[in-house]
Amino acid sequence: MSRATSSADTAGSEPWGIAAERLVFFSDAVVAIAITLLALELPLPEGATSAELLRSLGHHQSEYVSFLISFVVIGGHWRAHHRLFHYVATLRRGLIRLTFGWLLMQVIMPFATKVIAEDGGFEFRFVFYALVQVIALTLFLLMAWQIKRNHLYRAETPPEFFGSVYRGIGTMITAFALSIPVAFFTHWAFACWIVVPLVGNLLVRLRRRPAAA
Repeated sequence: MSRATSSADTAGSEPWGIAAERLVFFSDAVVAIAITLLALELPLPEGATSAELLRSLGHHQSEYVSFLISFVVIGGHWRAHHRLFHYVATLRRGLIRLTFGWLLMQVIMPFATKVIAEDGGFEFRFVFYALVQVIALTLFLLMAWQIKRNHLYRAETPPEFFGSVYRGIGTMITAFALSIPVAFFTHWAFACWIVVPLVGNLLVRLRRRPAAA
Protein backbone atom coordinates (compact mmCIF):
# COMPACT_ATOMS: atom_id res chain seq x y z
CA MET A 1 0.00 0.00 0.00
CA SER A 2 1.47 3.38 -1.00
CA ARG A 3 1.57 6.38 1.27
CA ALA A 4 -0.68 8.25 -1.15
CA THR A 5 -3.34 5.60 -0.70
CA SER A 6 -3.06 5.41 3.06
CA SER A 7 -3.13 9.20 3.49
CA ALA A 8 -6.87 9.21 2.77
CA ASP A 9 -7.42 7.26 5.96
CA THR A 10 -4.99 9.06 8.25
CA ALA A 11 -5.97 11.15 11.26
CA GLY A 12 -7.21 14.42 9.73
CA SER A 13 -4.72 16.57 7.88
CA GLU A 14 -1.98 16.42 10.51
CA PRO A 15 1.48 15.11 9.54
CA TRP A 16 1.65 11.39 10.22
CA GLY A 17 4.40 11.54 12.82
CA ILE A 18 2.76 14.39 14.77
CA ALA A 19 -0.62 12.61 14.84
CA ALA A 20 1.01 9.43 16.17
CA GLU A 21 2.91 11.34 18.85
CA ARG A 22 -0.26 13.15 19.98
CA LEU A 23 -2.05 9.81 20.36
CA VAL A 24 0.83 8.49 22.47
CA PHE A 25 0.77 11.59 24.71
CA PHE A 26 -2.98 11.31 25.12
CA SER A 27 -2.71 7.60 25.95
CA ASP A 28 0.00 8.32 28.53
CA ALA A 29 -2.28 10.91 30.18
CA VAL A 30 -5.25 8.52 30.32
CA VAL A 31 -3.13 5.73 31.83
CA ALA A 32 -1.75 8.19 34.41
CA ILE A 33 -5.32 9.16 35.34
CA ALA A 34 -6.29 5.48 35.67
CA ILE A 35 -3.40 4.86 38.07
CA THR A 36 -4.34 7.98 40.03
CA LEU A 37 -7.93 6.74 40.33
CA LEU A 38 -6.56 3.47 41.68
CA ALA A 39 -4.86 5.32 44.53
CA LEU A 40 -7.92 7.46 45.24
CA GLU A 41 -9.98 4.31 45.84
CA LEU A 42 -7.66 3.11 48.62
CA PRO A 43 -9.37 3.14 52.04
CA LEU A 44 -7.71 5.05 54.86
CA PRO A 45 -6.84 3.07 58.02
CA GLU A 46 -8.78 4.17 61.09
CA GLY A 47 -7.99 4.02 64.78
CA ALA A 48 -6.90 6.05 67.76
CA THR A 49 -3.87 3.86 68.54
CA SER A 50 -1.15 2.14 66.54
CA ALA A 51 -2.70 -1.25 67.28
CA GLU A 52 -6.07 -0.11 65.97
CA LEU A 53 -4.44 1.30 62.85
CA LEU A 54 -2.65 -2.00 62.21
CA ARG A 55 -5.91 -3.92 62.66
CA SER A 56 -7.60 -1.53 60.25
CA LEU A 57 -4.84 -2.12 57.71
CA GLY A 58 -5.42 -5.85 58.06
CA HIS A 59 -9.15 -5.45 57.49
CA HIS A 60 -8.44 -3.63 54.22
CA GLN A 61 -5.66 -5.89 53.01
CA SER A 62 -7.71 -7.14 50.04
CA GLU A 63 -8.06 -3.55 48.78
CA TYR A 64 -4.34 -2.91 49.17
CA VAL A 65 -3.34 -6.15 47.44
CA SER A 66 -5.81 -5.47 44.61
CA PHE A 67 -4.31 -2.00 44.21
CA LEU A 68 -0.78 -3.41 43.90
CA ILE A 69 -1.91 -6.05 41.38
CA SER A 70 -3.75 -3.50 39.25
CA PHE A 71 -0.83 -1.06 39.47
CA VAL A 72 1.47 -3.73 38.04
CA VAL A 73 -1.12 -4.75 35.43
CA ILE A 74 -1.75 -1.19 34.21
CA GLY A 75 2.00 -0.58 34.21
CA GLY A 76 2.44 -3.66 32.03
CA HIS A 77 -0.24 -2.45 29.61
CA TRP A 78 1.41 0.98 29.41
CA ARG A 79 4.88 -0.48 28.88
CA ALA A 80 3.64 -2.69 26.03
CA HIS A 81 1.78 0.23 24.45
CA HIS A 82 4.84 2.49 24.67
CA ARG A 83 7.04 -0.21 23.14
CA LEU A 84 4.61 -0.78 20.27
CA PHE A 85 4.01 2.88 19.43
CA HIS A 86 7.71 3.63 19.53
CA TYR A 87 7.78 2.14 16.03
CA VAL A 88 4.52 3.66 14.73
CA ALA A 89 5.08 6.19 11.94
CA THR A 90 1.50 6.98 10.91
CA LEU A 91 -2.11 6.40 11.94
CA ARG A 92 -5.33 5.16 10.42
CA ARG A 93 -8.86 5.51 11.77
CA GLY A 94 -9.05 1.83 12.63
CA LEU A 95 -5.94 2.05 14.79
CA ILE A 96 -7.30 5.11 16.58
CA ARG A 97 -10.61 3.33 17.32
CA LEU A 98 -8.79 0.30 18.69
CA THR A 99 -6.59 2.55 20.84
CA PHE A 100 -9.63 4.27 22.33
CA GLY A 101 -11.17 0.88 23.08
CA TRP A 102 -7.94 -0.14 24.82
CA LEU A 103 -7.93 3.13 26.78
CA LEU A 104 -11.53 2.49 27.86
CA MET A 105 -10.39 -0.76 29.46
CA GLN A 106 -7.63 1.13 31.31
CA VAL A 107 -10.18 3.60 32.67
CA ILE A 108 -12.46 0.74 33.73
CA MET A 109 -9.57 -0.89 35.61
CA PRO A 110 -10.01 1.12 38.86
CA PHE A 111 -13.67 0.09 38.96
CA ALA A 112 -12.75 -3.55 38.23
CA THR A 113 -10.17 -3.35 41.01
CA LYS A 114 -12.80 -2.12 43.45
CA VAL A 115 -15.12 -4.95 42.37
CA ILE A 116 -12.53 -7.70 42.85
CA ALA A 117 -11.59 -6.35 46.30
CA GLU A 118 -15.13 -6.71 47.67
CA ASP A 119 -16.33 -9.66 49.75
CA GLY A 120 -18.55 -12.47 48.50
CA GLY A 121 -19.32 -13.67 44.98
CA PHE A 122 -15.66 -14.34 44.22
CA GLU A 123 -16.35 -16.05 40.89
CA PHE A 124 -18.31 -13.14 39.42
CA ARG A 125 -15.86 -10.52 40.70
CA PHE A 126 -12.82 -12.44 39.46
CA VAL A 127 -14.34 -13.18 36.05
CA PHE A 128 -15.25 -9.51 35.57
CA TYR A 129 -11.69 -8.40 36.30
CA ALA A 130 -10.15 -11.11 34.10
CA LEU A 131 -12.51 -10.28 31.22
CA VAL A 132 -11.45 -6.63 31.32
CA GLN A 133 -7.85 -7.82 30.91
CA VAL A 134 -8.72 -10.22 28.08
CA ILE A 135 -10.58 -7.49 26.18
CA ALA A 136 -7.76 -4.97 26.72
CA LEU A 137 -5.11 -7.44 25.58
CA THR A 138 -7.16 -8.56 22.57
CA LEU A 139 -7.60 -4.93 21.48
CA PHE A 140 -3.86 -4.44 21.87
CA LEU A 141 -3.17 -7.52 19.76
CA LEU A 142 -5.48 -6.15 17.05
CA MET A 143 -3.64 -2.83 17.23
CA ALA A 144 -0.31 -4.57 16.61
CA TRP A 145 -1.84 -6.64 13.79
CA GLN A 146 -3.25 -3.54 12.09
CA ILE A 147 0.05 -1.67 12.40
CA LYS A 148 1.86 -4.56 10.71
CA ARG A 149 -0.85 -5.27 8.13
CA ASN A 150 -1.13 -1.65 6.98
CA HIS A 151 2.62 -0.94 7.20
CA LEU A 152 2.17 1.87 9.71
CA TYR A 153 5.54 1.15 11.33
CA ARG A 154 8.90 2.79 10.83
CA ALA A 155 11.47 1.41 8.41
CA GLU A 156 13.92 0.67 11.25
CA THR A 157 11.47 -1.64 13.06
CA PRO A 158 13.25 -4.94 13.89
CA PRO A 159 11.97 -7.82 11.70
CA GLU A 160 11.23 -9.99 14.75
CA PHE A 161 9.41 -7.24 16.66
CA PHE A 162 5.81 -8.10 15.80
CA GLY A 163 6.41 -11.80 16.35
CA SER A 164 7.58 -11.11 19.89
CA VAL A 165 4.55 -8.85 20.50
CA TYR A 166 2.15 -11.54 19.28
CA ARG A 167 3.76 -14.17 21.50
CA GLY A 168 3.90 -11.98 24.61
CA ILE A 169 0.35 -10.65 24.35
CA GLY A 170 -0.99 -14.04 23.30
CA THR A 171 0.55 -15.59 26.41
CA MET A 172 -1.08 -12.99 28.67
CA ILE A 173 -4.47 -13.49 26.98
CA THR A 174 -4.10 -17.21 27.63
CA ALA A 175 -3.19 -16.56 31.28
CA PHE A 176 -6.23 -14.39 32.01
CA ALA A 177 -8.62 -16.48 29.91
CA LEU A 178 -7.47 -19.72 31.56
CA SER A 179 -7.91 -18.21 35.02
CA ILE A 180 -11.64 -17.67 34.39
CA PRO A 181 -12.73 -21.34 34.54
CA VAL A 182 -10.13 -22.03 37.25
CA ALA A 183 -11.81 -19.38 39.44
CA PHE A 184 -14.88 -21.59 39.75
CA PHE A 185 -12.79 -24.24 41.51
CA THR A 186 -10.30 -22.28 43.59
CA HIS A 187 -9.48 -18.77 44.77
CA TRP A 188 -5.90 -19.45 43.67
CA ALA A 189 -6.90 -18.70 40.09
CA PHE A 190 -4.69 -15.60 40.44
CA ALA A 191 -1.71 -17.94 40.12
CA CYS A 192 -2.52 -18.45 36.42
CA TRP A 193 -1.51 -14.83 35.80
CA ILE A 194 2.02 -15.67 36.94
CA VAL A 195 2.45 -19.36 36.12
CA VAL A 196 1.30 -19.23 32.48
CA PRO A 197 3.72 -16.42 31.45
CA LEU A 198 6.58 -18.15 33.29
CA VAL A 199 5.88 -21.44 31.50
CA GLY A 200 5.53 -19.59 28.18
CA ASN A 201 8.89 -17.87 28.61
CA LEU A 202 10.51 -21.17 29.58
CA LEU A 203 9.16 -22.88 26.46
CA VAL A 204 10.45 -20.06 24.25
CA ARG A 205 13.92 -20.38 25.79
CA LEU A 206 13.92 -24.14 25.31
CA ARG A 207 13.01 -23.73 21.66
CA ARG A 208 15.78 -21.22 21.11
CA ARG A 209 18.52 -23.46 22.52
CA PRO A 210 18.58 -25.98 19.64
CA ALA A 211 18.54 -23.11 17.14
CA ALA A 212 21.48 -21.43 18.88
CA ALA A 213 23.38 -24.72 18.98
